[in-house]
Amino acid sequence: MTAPTSTAAFQARFATDLPELALPWQAAAVPAPRLVVLNEPLAADLGLDAEWLRTEEGVGLLTGTRLPEGTIPVAQAYAGHQFGGFTRLGDGRALLLGELTDREGRSRDVHLKGSGPTPFGRGGDGLAAIGPMLREYVVSEAMHALGIPTTRSLAVVATGRDVRRVTVLPGAVLARVASSHLRVGTFQLVQATGDVDLLRRLADHAIERHHPAAASSDHRYLALYRAVISAQAALVARWMLVGFVHGVMNTDNMTISGETIDYGPCAYLEAFDPATVFSSIDHGGRYAYANQPVVAEWNLARFGEALLPLLDDDQEKAVALATESLGAFRTEYAEAWSAGMRAKLGLSAGEDTAADQLVAKLLGLLHQSHVDYTSFWRHLSTAARGDVEPVRGLFLDLSAVDDWLERWRALDPDPDAMDRVNPLYIPRNHLVEEALIAATNDDFAPLHALLQAVRQPFHARPGLERYADPAPEDFGRYQTFCGT
Repeated sequence: MTAPTSTAAFQARFATDLPELALPWQAAAVPAPRLVVLNEPLAADLGLDAEWLRTEEGVGLLTGTRLPEGTIPVAQAYAGHQFGGFTRLGDGRALLLGELTDREGRSRDVHLKGSGPTPFGRGGDGLAAIGPMLREYVVSEAMHALGIPTTRSLAVVATGRDVRRVTVLPGAVLARVASSHLRVGTFQLVQATGDVDLLRRLADHAIERHHPAAASSDHRYLALYRAVISAQAALVARWMLVGFVHGVMNTDNMTISGETIDYGPCAYLEAFDPATVFSSIDHGGRYAYANQPVVAEWNLARFGEALLPLLDDDQEKAVALATESLGAFRTEYAEAWSAGMRAKLGLSAGEDTAADQLVAKLLGLLHQSHVDYTSFWRHLSTAARGDVEPVRGLFLDLSAVDDWLERWRALDPDPDAMDRVNPLYIPRNHLVEEALIAATNDDFAPLHALLQAVRQPFHARPGLERYADPAPEDFGRYQTFCGT
């Protein structure tokens, strides 16, 4: 495998198919670039040589400052409902370098964050601090290891340039990879312009890249809508099952591919509480853990509105088609959630009703006793093997949990199956903060140790016990920030 050295290495499918949404732009100069972390397996998947990426030329690719001849990076235009308000947006501090074909023949975007201001920047400096870029690296790798569709991080490069936020922080550029960066907000922007031809070309581009089965449907654009609904229902159910809180589910952060994107103020549940919010700016709890399915459905309604001109020339018929299609979201989400919970409980497919009843009672018990969500599930597999004391020790109401355990164990749960779906290691909030603070001070050992744990989340390994433990009691209430 070799590094891209020719104009043919990077394709420009997005920029060529949709030039109205692609603004050619150049990355800002990087004073003193230094590769901090490189995802070698992902590089190999993309046909990139890891050793070459460590060279001056390779780091230039990862910062957008030394690109193969003929490469034209672009800032993508899109819109979005941010906390419910519609705004015209775009890549204000990001650039799409182009697409590479991976070794499975799939087209993958290579995209930069923190590469300098663009005309979409709305007054921002276009830069990124090293902490938020490493957060995205860690959490996206963890999500990938958990089997959850996600953008992935290829590398983080320290720039040698300070970034002013609340304090002065070292700057960095993140190189990330995705099936594409098409968002609900991309369609919203085009629909707002009234350009139906562009909307049709955008939809055709999305079908070709992500949902090719829709092309053979009698109503390809309705099929596209239904495919995105299904993808997002499955995705958000997976978030909920592992206790992931995205934190900023604006429509510009919902992909057409069904991948998780933009790990800003994100985190994982600790003590189970459906109202958990981690974002420092989500004062009303719009994007709280329990609200994520509701927000996803709301975002998909906005996607349906954007597609109306393609669904039928008659507005009323178009609305009726979109509404009927959106009605499938709740059913598909509920089915994915129920099946996932049944697997977490170690129960067979024939125990649907019993599992649903157990889950409803269990969530109340977890909330009442402020039980650490991730730890509970691993202790529960110990209970399935006969030792119930680790689970009992987590709860305040012992009679209630004993009754629950008796009903559950009567269904003969499979502990080995449970351990295959319930992670032992996630990016626990205190460990993420430890790693990011150390990295900001040029110590990357905690980062690499954390990555070692979360990349194999289901398998217990000696020496990693602290990565499975809940946060210490003095860690306090956790808040995250978007990093801009």
